[in-house]
Amino acid sequence: MKTILVIEDDELIRNNLLEILELEGFRAIEAENGQVGIHKANAYLPDLVLCDICMPELDGYGVLESLRSTSQTSTIPVVFLTAKSEQRDMRYGMNLGADDYLVKPCSVNELVGAISTRLKKQAAFIQRYAAQQHQATAAFRRGAMLDPLTNLPTRGLLYQHLQNLLTLQSDTQSSIAVLCLNLRRFHVINSSFGHTVGDIVLQMIANRLSKIVQSNGFLARLNGDQFGIVLRDVSGVELEAYAQMLLDRVTLPCVIDGREIRLNISLGMTWTDQAEGTPQDLLTQAETAQHWCQQPTISAYRRYDAELDALEMERRLIEMDLVKAIERAEFRVYYQPQVDLRRGQIVGVESLVRWHHPTRGIVSPDTFIPIAEELGLIVPLGEWVLRTACQHAKQWQDFYLQPLQVSVNLSMRQFQQQDLPKRVEAILEETGIDPKLLILELTESCVMQDVQMTICTLKALKALGIEISIDDFGTGYSSLNYLYQLPIDALKIDRTFVKQIHSSEGAVAISDAIISMAKGLRLHIVAEGIENQNQLEFFRDRGCDAIQGYFYSPPISAEEMQSLLKKDRRL
Repeated sequence: MKTILVIEDDELIRNNLLEILELEGFRAIEAENGQVGIHKANAYLPDLVLCDICMPELDGYGVLESLRSTSQTSTIPVVFLTAKSEQRDMRYGMNLGADDYLVKPCSVNELVGAISTRLKKQAAFIQRYAAQQHQATAAFRRGAMLDPLTNLPTRGLLYQHLQNLLTLQSDTQSSIAVLCLNLRRFHVINSSFGHTVGDIVLQMIANRLSKIVQSNGFLARLNGDQFGIVLRDVSGVELEAYAQMLLDRVTLPCVIDGREIRLNISLGMTWTDQAEGTPQDLLTQAETAQHWCQQPTISAYRRYDAELDALEMERRLIEMDLVKAIERAEFRVYYQPQVDLRRGQIVGVESLVRWHHPTRGIVSPDTFIPIAEELGLIVPLGEWVLRTACQHAKQWQDFYLQPLQVSVNLSMRQFQQQDLPKRVEAILEETGIDPKLLILELTESCVMQDVQMTICTLKALKALGIEISIDDFGTGYSSLNYLYQLPIDALKIDRTFVKQIHSSEGAVAISDAIISMAKGLRLHIVAEGIENQNQLEFFRDRGCDAIQGYFYSPPISAEEMQSLLKKDRRL
């Protein structure tokens, strides 16, 4: 039985919390103020502390600082339960080390959900820590500080090397650079080709890096898909050039058993000429910079700066809110019309998810989608969007007695589900939508991860009667040799080319080539991102089938979409 310490000066609220926790199967301990709470935390070592902030004598922040300053209580999860809802209060608490933040009043489900989530994370942390301790002990006993797969030094040896350099730096005034290199979406390689192929890729990358670093630096494997490099006596300018050279060489495709596996790399780095901080500080800075590389689809590097710490804190706050957003039904599906260029009439819509945050307003998908992918929430969120879009399409079909196709984007994680066709079939049956009205959109990079697996999955989906479209076409790395083999129905020309057709001859040439190729393959062609009449006429003149963009309508709610359909506004 898990023990929860409740620190709350309001007796009525405290008793209510104790009753709820006991009914939910927890052992509850109470403290009427902060000082008593600290004493009981040290005496009982609870599994979690639920603490009010506004209390006399010693407030919740003081309690948290005290708990974090003592080794035996420093890792106990602390959840604030308070009426303070300002972002600055949340940030202050998070900076002190709070694990979650519940704003009064909250429901029983929110309370229990927050506690359960933190206890699960704490259990996972303890399990990982125990496993790491066991592995570290075993490694030291064997005298092994090398990674068995790549034969590279491990994180521990990199720390030792950094510590030695920092000690020398105070005397020599030399500079130190730390780089953190991550193979983006490496799990996709493992799931698509198998772990044996994944291990070979890691060995190939380790070999490439070893040839680059050689005796000029120190190379280590930090974890599964992450490598660390330490350089000495490099200038800031030299570091930038070194980073670009790393990307150019490491991202060359890996050819294994005749399969060409393309790699996407994110590289973070930090540089110092001061003997300050610890090895952990420097590596954390490099890892933070690596995490905040802003180009999600191409290899890129980023250098650490202090602003990234604020971004990281903001991200943690969004992460906490995102977990609760699904429970609180804060997501909405918006729809952007697709207009037939021959008839000037709406023939379809693309469904787009939006997050209506209670205090932040509408949060951009560019902000929360990557976090949802990391937290594993993208699959349930994507399935909810698919179900909701099908429900709305069925309502519009019944109301207007005319077919209206709805396009739904599938994430890479969704597409990799082995039972995806069954899940889609279940939603079709549940909502009663005609399968031919559903279009599933996939990105180029998604379909090209494992072409043979992609073809099998697409054929199973097509057997349900739905259509398949390739989204953002032209921005990925599709092989034309494979493209004609894919059982697809449509291509969407990416807005990047649409935006540049009147300023770039290259964009015109690429757009013409895509349209010509799509016609040759008898594919439906949609140009997205149309913002003005000139762009509209450009694609109309070239025989594009449909357009989508702000020129006709921005993404709108389901209710607004229904009104637009009723007006039957033409181009």
